[in-house]
Amino acid sequence: MTAGGTGTGGTGTGGTVKCVVWDIDNTLLTGIYLESGDEPPGADPVLTGVLAELGARGILHALASKNPPEAAAHTARVTGWRFAAAECGWGSKSGALTRIAATLGIAVDALAFVDDDPYERAEVASALPGVLVLSPEEAAEAPGWPEFSPPVITAEARRRGEMYAERQRRQEAERAFGGTREEFLASAGTQVTIAAATAADAPRLAELAARTRQFNSAAGRDVGAPGEGMTQGWFGGLLSAPGCDVVTVRLRDAFGDDGVVGGCVIARDAGTWTVPLLMMSCRAMGRGVIDALLAWLTRQASRAGAGCLRIPCVPDGRNVPLRLALAAAGFRVPERLPAVYQRDLGAFLPALPGWVRAPGEAGAAPVTDDLRAFLAAVTGRAELLHIPPTAALFGPPVGLDSLTGTLLLREIQRRFGVDVAGEDLNLDSLATLGTLAAFVAERARPGGGP
Repeated sequence: MTAGGTGTGGTGTGGTVKCVVWDIDNTLLTGIYLESGDEPPGADPVLTGVLAELGARGILHALASKNPPEAAAHTARVTGWRFAAAECGWGSKSGALTRIAATLGIAVDALAFVDDDPYERAEVASALPGVLVLSPEEAAEAPGWPEFSPPVITAEARRRGEMYAERQRRQEAERAFGGTREEFLASAGTQVTIAAATAADAPRLAELAARTRQFNSAAGRDVGAPGEGMTQGWFGGLLSAPGCDVVTVRLRDAFGDDGVVGGCVIARDAGTWTVPLLMMSCRAMGRGVIDALLAWLTRQASRAGAGCLRIPCVPDGRNVPLRLALAAAGFRVPERLPAVYQRDLGAFLPALPGWVRAPGEAGAAPVTDDLRAFLAAVTGRAELLHIPPTAALFGPPVGLDSLTGTLLLREIQRRFGVDVAGEDLNLDSLATLGTLAAFVAERARPGGGP
């Protein structure tokens, strides 16, 4: 039983459905594809309207059908809809839904499933109890149900289908790429922009707070006043609250512009910074964004004189990716503070990739280009003009020797006024091109140069 109708299953957390997975035969089509002869059946006009209505709300659509792939192509053509994923074959529908969720990077219990066959609906409801299971008749009424009515519909939401198509092209390019993930991100022109939120960002932040689960530190707990949800008004009020910062994270690359994919709320204290809310869209997963945000938070808190950075995060089965990212960034859960991830702030600050733009950061990208040019000139190796920021300076493909390293440090001091060896006694900054560029950019004198 659901809040909106008599469908089987549920959305797990009671949240908005993110993707509807449709059967084809006698559901989106008015007949059976393989039994139609030379004239395949047309689209069901009512459900085609549901596709358009839910798509305009930012809800994705996918196909799961016991048919050949040609049936999916025909369905897309007659409905005029570009489906985010399609599973055609003769295996179980629950298996198809599981693969679709993995392909889209969303949780299974954020799916709804529509099928005319009672057996298929029962199989999915039994195997995947978190899925909202509907008959075609119920699906026709679904646009009026709360599960299909997100409280906020933003520009990002309206482009969600297009962004998932861009995601598929990006994944295909990465599979064909021969280097590391970091090298691919650099080659794809990744740009992450961290900035102070404005009033215009409040709707998107509220949407992220409502929709995200895998990367949401506040999922399942109230971070505002008692009974107050994380609404547009709540975010708007925080923008002028003393001792509080609201931050947005934008993401784009050569494949497309994802817009605002994340954000956080920061409560600043003299000795401790606390982040009561940190959230990130699953579209940013695997693209270095959550790591960049955590590194920036650490750097900002340390520079402000804080001794530690805390991110409350109650463990559940959905936010494992966030907790893994926190652990990888050096956060730990002290015994005295259960469900609070804490990082003590020492002298060493994590580096930011050259493609991150953020408050308080001088910007390492121009320095990176200068260092590449110098390395190519001093070694006579033109290929060094294109090495990624993640390239290890003393390992392949750069392979600095002691003489070249000395010349590089001398050039940095001459050009930027930064004595790397004098300031960095452990020379951690020399680990990669990116860490060196970030170190120099942070310390370079204004207008530095010969």
